[in-house]
Amino acid sequence: MTEAILVLNVGSSSVKFAVYAASDPPSLILRGKLAGIGTDPVFSAQDAAGQISPPDIFPQFDHAAGLGDIIPDLLRWIEAHRGDLTIRAAGHSVVHGGRHHMGPALVTDALLAELEALVPLAPLHQPHNLAAIRCLAASAPDLAQVACFDTSFHRTQDRLAQLFAIPRALSDEGILRYGFHGLSYDFIAGTLAGHVGANADERVIVAHLGNGASMCAMRDRRSVATSMGFTALDGLMMGRRCGALDPGVVLYLMQEKGLTAGDITSLLYEQSGLLGVSCISSDMATLQASDAPEAQLAVDLFCYRAAAELAALAASIGGLDILVFTAGIGENSAIVRTHICERLRWMGITLDPAANEDHATCVGMSGSEVEVLVIPTDEEIVIARSTLMMAAA
Repeated sequence: MTEAILVLNVGSSSVKFAVYAASDPPSLILRGKLAGIGTDPVFSAQDAAGQISPPDIFPQFDHAAGLGDIIPDLLRWIEAHRGDLTIRAAGHSVVHGGRHHMGPALVTDALLAELEALVPLAPLHQPHNLAAIRCLAASAPDLAQVACFDTSFHRTQDRLAQLFAIPRALSDEGILRYGFHGLSYDFIAGTLAGHVGANADERVIVAHLGNGASMCAMRDRRSVATSMGFTALDGLMMGRRCGALDPGVVLYLMQEKGLTAGDITSLLYEQSGLLGVSCISSDMATLQASDAPEAQLAVDLFCYRAAAELAALAASIGGLDILVFTAGIGENSAIVRTHICERLRWMGITLDPAANEDHATCVGMSGSEVEVLVIPTDEEIVIARSTLMMAAA
């Protein structure tokens, strides 16, 4: 039998999963996704070589199926698909770990209670992350589970980078800048030396640009500053989220427009960003393919805000030596990379147009003061490694 690690990343309407051999380092066996939960479930899976599993062996999910049905069915499918596997432990992507978790943690009742209290800080993600843990515990109560936090990577930041200019008592209560996408940044930090050698410890900014977007400034491959703050709503413009916003806008919406807290939550988390500006789509590829001026405006604003944030983060590390683009937009949109870097030529950032169009790993012009790289992220392998480490402890 092959001992394996199960990795789960659960959202409001999807379950992403991966299975790794419990080796050192973990090796991918298969990965897949169930999308359209609650509407029209669609299951897909492929092995480590990218071979797609035949659809006739996929589990069948009813449109009304919830996680309580999906998690045990998924486990049964994995075991049936690979009869030689024994799941040794499960690792979960959990968005918020609060102030004290600087690394992964074994799931206990006390930990779940602690993480439940953080739901208001990550309302789009945390409830689903925790629901998956509880569903797996119900179907496999003896299975060790590990929570891997998107906030942990940023706990190395100086206190100045974490503080808001608000009364100290509120800061002491935990109203701080936490930062997110830490699993992605952890992966980039761990692989960067393989691309640039000892320069990986210099001044680096990683641009994680996707439906959720943020940036992280690093020195010695440790987080120094990041664009997201108290919640995953702050910083860059995103697919549906507004990013940084004058808090006076929220007061105006409440006082003059009569919006409730629920109305504002929906507006800022679901109706803003690329979707709100374009009134067309939250998908960058769709907007880039559109001739509508509103679509172009949304793309331009996304790039403008990203360039401004990148320049601000450079101040926190005293300049810039390496810029890394990652995640869905960062890895796949040559247009976005071009528009951002054109605004930053004054920083010594110059793209090689041909390499950029080819989505090469090194897309900076030879001789440019700043190295520019495109590195695909892999949060699942970070979770698998952490889970294996914690399960063995």
